[in-house]
Amino acid sequence: MPIYEYRRPNGTTFEVMQRMTDDPLTHDPDTGEPVERVFHPVAVHFKGKGFYNTDYGTKRRNRELRESAESGADRYEAGQAEKRKEARDAKSSTSSSDSTAKPAKSSGSGDGKKPAAKKPAKKS
Repeated sequence: MPIYEYRRPNGTTFEVMQRMTDDPLTHDPDTGEPVERVFHPVAVHFKGKGFYNTDYGTKRRNRELRESAESGADRYEAGQAEKRKEARDAKSSTSSSDSTAKPAKSSGSGDGKKPAAKKPAKKS
């Protein structure tokens, strides 16, 4: 059985255990003063899908996310193509200007690094 809270005209309150089907009290059973039932907000816990603003319109949001991802990928690919073109242009311009210059001597290792200097042998 639920417990109901009632308030007297002077502001004091008391609780009564009543059935849900019982009529609310109109007078205090002890003093006979008029009383009114006090209502309190119910504690609500939203659990599951559909209660957060991110859950609404998921079909539309999925479509928008997919479209933005595709356009983002298109922008990325366009940027990469531009970088490749610039690199190709830079390479072709340097190779044409280098064709008149003498080629640099190769160290023979092929990795472009200078050979390590030899350390002198220690005398005992």
